[in-house]
Amino acid sequence: MALNRLFASLTVTSNLITRRTIHVSCYNLASKPNIHKPKPGFGKSYRRIVHFPNEYTVKPLDVTNLAGRDPVTGRVVAKGIGGGIKHKYHWIDWHRDGPTEGPPQEEKVIQIMEDGCRTAHIALVAVGDKLKYILATENMKAGDILKTSRNLPRIPVRANEGDAYLLGALPTGTLVHCIEKAPGMGGLYVHAAGTHGTIMRKQDDRVIVQMPSKRLFSFSQHCMAVVGRLSNVDHGNTPIGSPQRNRWLGNRPRSGLWKRKDGRHGRKIKPPKPVKEIFHPTTKPLPVIKLNMHP
Repeated sequence: MALNRLFASLTVTSNLITRRTIHVSCYNLASKPNIHKPKPGFGKSYRRIVHFPNEYTVKPLDVTNLAGRDPVTGRVVAKGIGGGIKHKYHWIDWHRDGPTEGPPQEEKVIQIMEDGCRTAHIALVAVGDKLKYILATENMKAGDILKTSRNLPRIPVRANEGDAYLLGALPTGTLVHCIEKAPGMGGLYVHAAGTHGTIMRKQDDRVIVQMPSKRLFSFSQHCMAVVGRLSNVDHGNTPIGSPQRNRWLGNRPRSGLWKRKDGRHGRKIKPPKPVKEIFHPTTKPLPVIKLNMHP
């Protein structure tokens, strides 16, 4: 009889716990829906959205600044982004396409300018009756003639700075940037200011390139690359200079995490330690050792 009562009480208790758990779960689900909060990184920028038209144009594109928020939910994802000077976006043409036979295609540099949405400088280039933007190299200037070719000769070509050739057509030791991942995809690697890759060696139909991170990448010999080092070499060595200029760049302050005296990792003001007494060492007599004959 007592055993039946015990089972009945356990059954009632379990039913109450189950009902309460379901009630609380439903309440939490209704009041706090499970909204997926994105995380910064993973190749997605929460600084700005560029409105690209359907066709390529050299006109500056309109930009919507996100201030570190997700464009869908409006939630703050990156807290360190906000404010800054508004910049127009210049559309870079990543495809340097040329003839596969005969003499290379010639392009003339019209103007070298700065772009607020990227670290390297850009160049306005005329190709026939069309204009396009490309990344400028270290010593590129207005009036230069650039050559572009997809021909793979038997003997490596002697290319000048700013020329675009296949990796298999360039000699070992050439500095390159804007390297294609696959033939025809457009320049994908090495875009930052002052960076470059180096052609180390060739293995069959592959070309080994040392990236700015000192890691070796193996590309197909039919991938295009631009010769030379990218412009704005001193970008990484130039100090910001002031907190106000950091705000112009679109970086928000860290909300007082660090203070010199009492903040995080700061120099804390602590009371002095108590007085330490120093005594002259005194010689104490050694204890007397008593010996006996018993083990």
